[in-house]
Amino acid sequence: MPNIVWNGTYSVKVREIDEQHKKLIGMINELHEKMKEGKGKDILQKIILGLVDYTKYHFTYEEKLFVNLGYPETLLHKKNHEKLLQQVNDYFKKIESNQTISTVEVMNFLRDWLLNHIQSMDQKYTPFFNAKGIV
Repeated sequence: MPNIVWNGTYSVKVREIDEQHKKLIGMINELHEKMKEGKGKDILQKIILGLVDYTKYHFTYEEKLFVNLGYPETLLHKKNHEKLLQQVNDYFKKIESNQTISTVEVMNFLRDWLLNHIQSMDQKYTPFFNAKGIV
């Protein structure tokens, strides 16, 4: 399970959003590094909490752009965001209540969700945003 290395296939051609995505990838990579050191469980709660907070910030940023620019797939995209936040919150609740949770499972979920979301949902808005002058 390698670290995520940013490359052009992840770009949505909007500088600020690309930077936010890079930060999220960095957080997932931090969890990966700690897992390789055998410290994944020690840092899992901190990483999940940080991801929840930063993801909310990121989603709010995107969703404000959607509303302000009249993006036609706003509702579908917001539902996808809500689904992720619910899943991450479920992981966090399990961690808080000391339930057994696999750091590998969490890592794979976060990595797969983020990369799939960027490459499927987020890249759909690239032409729309770029046409509105958002780059």
